[in-house]
Amino acid sequence: MQFKSTGRVAVVGGGSWATAIAKILLHHEQTINWYMRRDDRIEEFKRLGHNPAYLTGLHFDVSRIHFSSDINEVVKQSDTLVFVTPSPYIKSHLKKLKTSLRDKLVVTAIKGIVADEGCTVSRYFEKVYNVPEEQVACIGGPSHAEEVALDRLCYLTIGCRDVQNAQVVADLFTNKFVKTSVSTDVEGIEYSSVLKNVYAIAAGICHGLKQGDNFQAVLVANAVQEMNRFLEAVQPEERNISASAYLGDLLVTMYSNFSRNRVFGTMVGQGYSVKTAQLEMEMIAEGYYGTECMKKINKRYHVNMPILDAVYNILYERISPSVEIKILADSFR
Repeated sequence: MQFKSTGRVAVVGGGSWATAIAKILLHHEQTINWYMRRDDRIEEFKRLGHNPAYLTGLHFDVSRIHFSSDINEVVKQSDTLVFVTPSPYIKSHLKKLKTSLRDKLVVTAIKGIVADEGCTVSRYFEKVYNVPEEQVACIGGPSHAEEVALDRLCYLTIGCRDVQNAQVVADLFTNKFVKTSVSTDVEGIEYSSVLKNVYAIAAGICHGLKQGDNFQAVLVANAVQEMNRFLEAVQPEERNISASAYLGDLLVTMYSNFSRNRVFGTMVGQGYSVKTAQLEMEMIAEGYYGTECMKKINKRYHVNMPILDAVYNILYERISPSVEIKILADSFR
C-alpha cells in the first residue's frame, strides 16, 4: 500500500523520546493521538501542560493532543503509528491490541530487540501482526531527546523497503531543526541502533575505570568495525557505515552525557552492581537488554564481536570490569 499522506498520526509511548517525537510531529500536524499506559499520567499531563515524568521543561498545547490509555482506540483513530516504547515492554503493550495493523503505516522509533523473539521490532510487526514490510518504517540516527527539546539540530534517517513510504515519514519529521534522509536498509539501521547502545555501555565502563581519551578512540574505531562485520553478516547490502544512521548514532551514544547507556556503563565501571546502577538511574538503559539479545542472535551468525562479548561477560557473567576490559584492550591494535 502506498501512503500518499500520513493522515492521522499517533505516538505510542510516554517516555522522553516519545515526548520529543510528539513535539516534532506537532510542527506539521494540527493534532496528534497519543497513547500512554497510565490514566493518572495523562491527567497530570493535561493539567500541567507537560509530561510530568520526562522532559518536564517542554510544554505542549494539550488541546492539540488526543490522549488515551486504550491502545485499540488510538490505533483505530490513526493511520500512521509511531511506536516509541522501551523494547522490553513492547510485547506487553501489543498484547492488548485487538485492532488490525495491516492498513497502517507502522513506524518504529524503538532502539532495541523484541525480548524472547530474537528479532528486530520491524520484523516482529511483520511476523506477528502481518504488517506488509513496505508499510513498516524505522527511525535511526543521532537523536537525543534532550537536544530535540532544545530545538538543537538533529539528523534522522528513515528506513523503509518502500522508498515512497520512507519519504512520507521523512516529510512528517522534517522541520527547521530536524533534517531527514531515507534508506531501504531497515534491518541495518535497527541492528546498528541496538549495537550502539551496547558499545555506549562499554564506553561508560571504560570511563568509570578511568581509561583515557586515547583508549576511548580505539574503542570507537573497533566498535564501528565490529558493527560493520555484524551488519554484513546479517543483511549484506551496500551501505555507508560512516553515515549518520550508523557511525553518527554510535558516536553520540558513546560520547554524550545525555546517553543513559554510557551513564549506566560508567556506574558499572565505578563499581556499582548492575542492579544498583539500574535502580539509581530510574530510566531504562536499552543496551542492558540489547546485550543479551545480541549475544543470542550472534550465536546464529558467529561474527567476531569481542566488545559485545566483553559487555555481556561484565553484565551477565559478573566478571570484573577491570579484568574484562584489560582482556579486551589486549585484543585491540
